[in-house]
Amino acid sequence: MKIKNIQLKSIEARRYSKLNERPQKIRIDHNSNITNMQDEKKGETIIDFQYTASYGAVGVIKIEGSLIYIGEDANKISKEWRNTRKMPNQIASQFHTAVMHACVPEAVGIAKDLSLPPPIPLPQVKMGAPQPKPDQNGLEVA
Repeated sequence: MKIKNIQLKSIEARRYSKLNERPQKIRIDHNSNITNMQDEKKGETIIDFQYTASYGAVGVIKIEGSLIYIGEDANKISKEWRNTRKMPNQIASQFHTAVMHACVPEAVGIAKDLSLPPPIPLPQVKMGAPQPKPDQNGLEVA
């Protein structure tokens, strides 16, 4: 299986609240959906997708795009999806991972422009007392 040519087609982003009306906690929900599958040629299928980062009452970022799936089973998976709106979990996982890898970095920049928190957790740096080291004489567990 090979995924190639991920293209973003549209970006819609909106901030609903004013900057000075920041709630204490914002829950960010991610969602990616396959909206259409179309066979291009034997062993090649075009998949349309939509990614959404929802900030509840604060805002939303929506990105639509497409990618090309190449594999011996591409046409079979496309037909199955059009009939049942389902596909094997392993393949669905790869599709949605590819969509997230393409869309989340884009959403980070858009969130910054709208003064929304980034849709990924940022690392926390803690200064102060060093963390205790593990016991050097204890058993090692693998």
